[in-house]
Amino acid sequence: MSTSSDTAAQRRGKAPAGERVADWADGRLGIYSLAKANMRKIFPDHWSFMLGEVCLYSFIVIILTGVYLTLFFHPSMSEVVYEGPYVPMQGVRMSDAFKSTLDISFEVRGGLLIRQIHHWAALVFLAGMFTHMMRVFFTGAFRKPREINWLFGFLLFFLGMLTGFTGYSLPDDLLSGTGLRFIEGVFLSIPVVGTYISMFVFGGEFPGTDLIARLYPVHVLLLPGIMLGLLVAHLILVFYHKHTQYPGAGKTEKNVVGMPLLPVYMAKAGGFFFLVFGVIAVLSAVATINPIWTIGPYRPDQVSTGAQPDWYMGFAEGLVRVMPGWEINAWGHTLVLGVFIPIVLFPLVLFAIGLYPFIESWITGDKREHHILDRPRNAPTRTAFGVAWLTAYFVMLIGGGNDLWATHFHLSINSITWFVRIGFFAGPVLAFIATKRICLGLQRRDKDKVLHGRETGIIKRLPHGEFIEVHEPLSQEQLHTLTQHDQPEPYEIGPEVDENGVKRKIKPSQKLRSKLSKGYYGGDNVIPKPTREEHHEITSGHGHH
Repeated sequence: MSTSSDTAAQRRGKAPAGERVADWADGRLGIYSLAKANMRKIFPDHWSFMLGEVCLYSFIVIILTGVYLTLFFHPSMSEVVYEGPYVPMQGVRMSDAFKSTLDISFEVRGGLLIRQIHHWAALVFLAGMFTHMMRVFFTGAFRKPREINWLFGFLLFFLGMLTGFTGYSLPDDLLSGTGLRFIEGVFLSIPVVGTYISMFVFGGEFPGTDLIARLYPVHVLLLPGIMLGLLVAHLILVFYHKHTQYPGAGKTEKNVVGMPLLPVYMAKAGGFFFLVFGVIAVLSAVATINPIWTIGPYRPDQVSTGAQPDWYMGFAEGLVRVMPGWEINAWGHTLVLGVFIPIVLFPLVLFAIGLYPFIESWITGDKREHHILDRPRNAPTRTAFGVAWLTAYFVMLIGGGNDLWATHFHLSINSITWFVRIGFFAGPVLAFIATKRICLGLQRRDKDKVLHGRETGIIKRLPHGEFIEVHEPLSQEQLHTLTQHDQPEPYEIGPEVDENGVKRKIKPSQKLRSKLSKGYYGGDNVIPKPTREEHHEITSGHGHH
């Protein structure tokens, strides 16, 4: 017969329900060992690393709001007559897709806010991707072993652009229809097969009756599914390769200085998620975006005034708008170069960005692993290329909105167009030269600080009457930050003849690589770091104050 004390002991020995569930799961899935190995992983702490988190959290917001919107949206182009609560549209014939979007905005509880959050989150996601990739580019975080992760990030950005375009095309309003008309012009400009592609995509003559139904699964299933897979792969590689870190005392290529993932980083990340979500929600509540009820349903015989794509498509729009209207007529066919050339150039520029890590690795011959980030000033050629590309992008962004610049600032649209045409070629060149000189100037400043110390602003008069400025020596940590970077030598082809006097066979690719490598690491592109002997000579009292 058991006693009450035995029963209490049994109860005390029985594990809590949550612990028993965890033990059951660990015995079958190995969760504990996996969590133990990864939850204490160290991550460095710097504000710029949060740009990637902005992308992740805004993507989560997009998925959550998108699921809600799919419950009410009707992807159909069949015509209906609107009889809903929005009086100005009553009695107007429109597609079922446009009507369901109006119903979401005016009849579904919270529908308009969810629509706005979804759209704003998409813009924030792409803006975050853009700035995150620029941070990775300028600091050299794409170098070995992270070239594949750069490609994953680039594909996420590119697919995000396509997803955004398909998304704002779904409501079938006059603005999105104008954008689709633009895409039809792109298809038709492709030689030989353009007409067939257009007929296949639109299901007949533009606008057809099937496009919205075709875009819908692409937008809600295909593209998000691929992006989700790329995002998971991207995060796995971040865990596997360990996180990059900025140079500093105690930081090497073989360690990571920072905070553990659990509990510190997870707590900060959770709070940052709600901060990002809150900012997007506030932005959506106070700033209207894509008010389709003021634009109206799409009609092929109308064009929306001031039609502009979202900002990430402004580069392609600008290329087309400022391109001269060149055409070639031959054998009864017309080749529209004014559209075809920009549309070929746009993906070429994008994919050059995607392949840049491999291009730089080939030029420099650098095959080492890099876990310490570059200071942009210490890679002047790469930094100048990045600024040149940004300059070209923003010039084309002006071209993509040339009509709005003309009307808002009372300028000639022809003058704006010519400014963009000239700026597209001259702007990047000037930006490249200026950025490179600025980087070299900053390198000289760093060298001077290492040798002479920091300027204190204190003027001292010496006994013999000379006035000098007192310099304060840098700390060891500051000295390390300013001198830790490598200074690789440019790739050399070697002698043209071997030791027997026989002329070596040098490939054209080797000559090209040597010239480009000198452009990266040649004498005019790098300021030599101060040597230990120079620092010792100055700091030992010879000319140092």
